[in-house]
Amino acid sequence: MIQSKRTNEPLWHDVYTYSSLPESLSQLEEIAHNLWWVWDSDARSLFHGLNEEVWEETNGNPVKVLRALTQKKLKEIEADDSFKAKIARVYARFKAYMEGPYRTDAPSVAYFSMEYGLTNILKIYSGGLGVLAGDFMKEASDSNVDMVGVGFLYRYGYFDQVIANDGHQMAEYKAQRFNELPITQVKTSEGKPLMIAVPYPERTVYANVWQVAIGRVTLYLLDTDVADNSEWDRSITHQLYGGDWENRMKQEYLLGIGGILMLEQLGIKKDIYHCNEGHAAFINVQRLAHLIEKEGLNFNEALEVVRASSLYTVHTPVPAGHDYFDEALFGKYMNGFHNKLGITWQEFVDMGRENPGSNEKFSMSVFALNTCQAANGVSLLHGAVSQKMFAPVWKGFFPEELHVGYVTNGVHLPTWMASVWKPFVQKHISEDIIHLQDKEEVWNKIQEIPDHELWEMRKLMKQRFIDYVKTTYSRHPVNSKGEPSSTMAVIDKINPEALLIGFGRRFATYKRAHLLFTDLDRLAEIVNNEKFPVQFIFTGKAHPADGGGQGLIKHIVEISKRPEFEDKILFLENYDIRLAQRLIAGVDVWMNTPTRPLEASGTSGEKALMNGVLNLSVLDGWWYEGYREGAGWALTDKRTYTNQHFQDQLDAETIYDLLEDEIVPLYYERPEDSEFSPGWVKTIKNSMNFILPHYTMRRMMNDYIERFYRPLKERSARLNANNHNLVRDIVKWKEAVSANWHMIQVLDTQIFTQDGDTTTFIIGELAKISLTLDKHLLSCDLDVELVVAEEVEDKSLRLQNVLPFQLISHEGSRVVYELERVVDIPGYQKVAIRITPRYGMLPHKMDFAYVTWVPLPCVRKAHS
Repeated sequence: MIQSKRTNEPLWHDVYTYSSLPESLSQLEEIAHNLWWVWDSDARSLFHGLNEEVWEETNGNPVKVLRALTQKKLKEIEADDSFKAKIARVYARFKAYMEGPYRTDAPSVAYFSMEYGLTNILKIYSGGLGVLAGDFMKEASDSNVDMVGVGFLYRYGYFDQVIANDGHQMAEYKAQRFNELPITQVKTSEGKPLMIAVPYPERTVYANVWQVAIGRVTLYLLDTDVADNSEWDRSITHQLYGGDWENRMKQEYLLGIGGILMLEQLGIKKDIYHCNEGHAAFINVQRLAHLIEKEGLNFNEALEVVRASSLYTVHTPVPAGHDYFDEALFGKYMNGFHNKLGITWQEFVDMGRENPGSNEKFSMSVFALNTCQAANGVSLLHGAVSQKMFAPVWKGFFPEELHVGYVTNGVHLPTWMASVWKPFVQKHISEDIIHLQDKEEVWNKIQEIPDHELWEMRKLMKQRFIDYVKTTYSRHPVNSKGEPSSTMAVIDKINPEALLIGFGRRFATYKRAHLLFTDLDRLAEIVNNEKFPVQFIFTGKAHPADGGGQGLIKHIVEISKRPEFEDKILFLENYDIRLAQRLIAGVDVWMNTPTRPLEASGTSGEKALMNGVLNLSVLDGWWYEGYREGAGWALTDKRTYTNQHFQDQLDAETIYDLLEDEIVPLYYERPEDSEFSPGWVKTIKNSMNFILPHYTMRRMMNDYIERFYRPLKERSARLNANNHNLVRDIVKWKEAVSANWHMIQVLDTQIFTQDGDTTTFIIGELAKISLTLDKHLLSCDLDVELVVAEEVEDKSLRLQNVLPFQLISHEGSRVVYELERVVDIPGYQKVAIRITPRYGMLPHKMDFAYVTWVPLPCVRKAHS
């Protein structure tokens, strides 16, 4: 009998075949594996010219372009003297760029971040935080700053967004093939893959190390998706911001502990260690352990050394946006480190609590603040918001007294200025605009550009955006779960003659993407004016766990399908760097409508600025500083209603008013013999002249160097000199003060006025306050201050003034301080005396925030 089963299952083996470049074309491989090509249009044109179809299909991946070359094509290139000459020119410029030495006046930096937005083909970013980090690395290269980055090589990265026909967002995770990316695996001296062994609780987690060449600087990426790990640990670097809180703990443990171990194994040591958000705060745990275990310092000494070289940058404006871990989960991974550090478990976990000794969760941000000498927000307004947010960490001080500073974010001009716009700017402004980008006087020349030339360039950029969208959607119609033909029909209706207004960002509810749709009747009138056509283009992703953000997307898509808004409101799916570059440069107005003051910076508007696109935004984030009258439009930063719903309605009305009364009329205000509005062009010129130079990444890099990196390096160098002798002096002083601070005894407090009344003061009179103390065994100098505050509407106190007392006498441990002051502020105030220790080697008072308050009798100040 013949058996029915005649074959077994095939055993498939993956095979990857590609051509090896001949020696004469090896320069292309070198350029492809350095992301310098990302911001060099001539380099990109090389790969585009090799195979335009593959370049577009791979969304601009030069490695895939080279891998796809056939032997026939390689022979054609080798025979094409003109193309080889172009390769030689680009390569010569690349090598000249790479030979530029690092600056000697800027400290070296190790920069840690969970995400880096460098190029759309390297999916290790989700949004603004990552793009900012990527731009920062690029500018470090351009500015010749010795910087190294540390992050993760995610197997799946952030998700691809697919929008269903009903507007529902679906997340698709596609694995990255590392051998098709412009990255290189780090090898040992024996040529074997370098493997980092990271000691996790009860096991070791192994990580491959990959490097990304970003011009002159290097980004190192850890990858745990290796066979030596369990499935439980291989997934640590699978997804950006994916998984539960335990996976987040595992990731931040790897970034901090593993990142420092990796740098140690590579022999890399930098002057400054910069945490981009609290995710990276564990770097200071490992740095402390290293100093204690290998250099013989005790915990307090090691903490001085670590803090002096550490900077924490916060991007989040609300406490809920920070990472907090239950003590049990924190202990599961961090238990044992307190023994390495020589402190108790309670002392260790309290380093991450606003209120030590409480049962609060462990805050990564609080830990960062306690282990970093310096901290900053990412705009002027966000710096003030951060001071209020972090005030509970230093309870003896008002927010505005804190050392938390700011550096307003910028964007990398060579990346975000469109490739056709850049030579236009170089022609009319300066051939050396890349190096002069932050000089307002250089940009003055934009006022001299003929209006019609600038308008034609803006028309070209708008058309390039429209062509890109049409080409992309026609090439990848399967991206949309809606009907492809209807999708293309909508895209075909993008009108290059219309006023195009763009909105693209992460769809969090505080971004208020819904604001435009508050009054649909009024919006319909605006977009259906045939004489003055207006179209709105939306794009952006919502986090898969953010139901509110996903609901906003669905709401917009549903509205876009209504008859009165069809072809007038468009939503483009799968927002990434490549789409952002085309959209931001291709619209006429960039709109941003966050709930104030929750926009930390909002750099997409700065990217629009680089391309002659005008901003319509709330005075929040960078626009709070950047707005200039006659160079864009702003919604006020003032809050009229405490009820957010009423405030949203008012802000929506303001947007409609601006559109109807100013923006649309200005765009279409054209003389009979002209096809453009001189007033609109003038506004573009003002925007680029007076705003652009102040919001570049070049300016931002210089701010970090001047405000943080140099001061940190200078103090760190002093602490590390002479076998840490100064560190020991500081620790000895702090320990003595800590042991004896409670001994301060107030012996007498007196208030003297001209009429003897100590409850009412008269404007213009001389008042004197005397304070007598007994310091007992406390030997340090003191700062004694009268703190004057006023009570505001929410019953909180706002600082008015800090007035220093003078030391009058010092006999043994008894000291007398006095303050004389002419009364000059009318009204009711709260006053108290604050005592703090003084020591010349402290970087700021929050470094050693010991405070004793001395009450005064209730004092009122009356009008004269």
